[in-house]
Amino acid sequence: MAKADQQSFDAVIVGAGFSGLYMLHKLRQLGLTARVYEAGDGVGGTWYWNRYPGARVDVESQEYSYSFDEALQDEWVWTERYSTQPELLRYINHVADRFDLRRDVQLETRVQAAKYDEASALWTVSTDRGEVVSARYCIMATGCLSVPNEPNFPGQDQFKGPTYHTGRWPHEGVDFTGKRVAVIGTGSSAIQSIPQIAAQAEQIYVLQRTPNYSVPAHNAPIDPAALADWNANRAARRQAQRASVSGIYAADPTEILAMEVSAEERQARYEERWAKGGFCIGATFADMGIDKAANDTAAAFVADKIRSMVKDPKVAEALVPKDYPFGAKRLCVDTGYYETFNRGNVSLIDLNASPLDRITAKGVQVDGEEIAVDAIVFAIGFDAMTGALSRIHIHGKGGQALSEVWEAGPRSYLGLMVAGFPNLFTVTGPGSPSVLSNMLVSIEQHVEWISDCIGHLQDRQLASIEAMPDAQDAWVDHVNEVANMTLHVQASSWYLGANIPGKPRVFMPYIGGVGLYREKCDDVAAKGYEGFALKSAATVG
Repeated sequence: MAKADQQSFDAVIVGAGFSGLYMLHKLRQLGLTARVYEAGDGVGGTWYWNRYPGARVDVESQEYSYSFDEALQDEWVWTERYSTQPELLRYINHVADRFDLRRDVQLETRVQAAKYDEASALWTVSTDRGEVVSARYCIMATGCLSVPNEPNFPGQDQFKGPTYHTGRWPHEGVDFTGKRVAVIGTGSSAIQSIPQIAAQAEQIYVLQRTPNYSVPAHNAPIDPAALADWNANRAARRQAQRASVSGIYAADPTEILAMEVSAEERQARYEERWAKGGFCIGATFADMGIDKAANDTAAAFVADKIRSMVKDPKVAEALVPKDYPFGAKRLCVDTGYYETFNRGNVSLIDLNASPLDRITAKGVQVDGEEIAVDAIVFAIGFDAMTGALSRIHIHGKGGQALSEVWEAGPRSYLGLMVAGFPNLFTVTGPGSPSVLSNMLVSIEQHVEWISDCIGHLQDRQLASIEAMPDAQDAWVDHVNEVANMTLHVQASSWYLGANIPGKPRVFMPYIGGVGLYREKCDDVAAKGYEGFALKSAATVG
């Protein structure tokens, strides 16, 4: 129970990114008090932290934006097809100012623990500043890609030069002019940053563990005609986003099956989508994600594109993924990535052929040979989806720790709540479409569902809502069943936690699609929050 002198809110929100700020806005509309805690010294979440060279969104700008306010959509004009990190940060700061959100956001404060008290049906939240506050609702808007995967290479502490992590880039930037740089990793952040670093550095060594599929962005300044078309049809396209599989209108999915058309037609369709750029190539055929033969046609097409762009056949072959299906790992969207390997100052080191022995005082030792470098960049990704939650000491009913409940992998109902943790909500948590979708579409859907749920409780003077174990078990089984119908489980990806040593191998996001998921959530709410236990204040204490 909260102490008399302890500050109290209706809700505590952890994280001031896109989800945390919108959650605050929605709770204010309900007339509730809320405090947002944010570890950074500014709002922005992903786009506050990720400032590495070349960082930009991989969904077209107008689609990767809030849709809840017409005036906001009218007044903000994006400058590029795929916005850069600085522009996205300006956008979210504009939103924070426009809706006067900052007064309820406490920066440079990290939430360390959250504990549920059954007698009062309140959460007690403590921070690294020594503050302790209570709240009826605790909402984790901590982000899916917010905790960097920490490097753990032999000898890394011996290196005498500076090291950088793409997930924690210095805000003042880094000048690599005249430097020899080793980049370890070839995931999304590496694919975006390597062309930028190569343009500066004297020499860059790219240490590749697993090649990734990447497709061209064909980024450019916003086309005024395309922007006018979007605005003229905005309402219909926003609705199409919400009802789609990926939440991306530009993906333009078809119902055509790859193996039911001729080889010539397949090639023509792939060429058309490659020319458009972005994720749309992943939706060329309806069976690419479930039929290996169909997927092989896409993999072969992209492999040929890589070979056509990279002049050295040996380097090209090393850049072609061979161990997992096309799209089974998150598809990367690049600007000049493969062409960068044609530069004289770029060397690819295939760690499968020449393993990384250790990091030395002077550089990196690969297959017994030391390569001297002035700086090392770790582009090794994130502890995805559960990383931020696992670093907060969250205790629910009976003092049970979330870390223990999730020891064998995350379990939730709809990716929104966890059995045994009343009034604790997770925005785009494991078990929801989240990272398999346009995050802004999924964030809005989750925030609005949570807001409606809290409004339902408030209107009926209910003290708590909690996922029921049977409903949670059924949902987890469904998430696994749908995932196992696809080719996604054939890749050792961060979707499965495979990039984190010791992390359970569980396919975390829901692959059934944004539209179907929304229907399920709406149906659950329409049935009086089916699968949840709702308690009145009289039954608490």
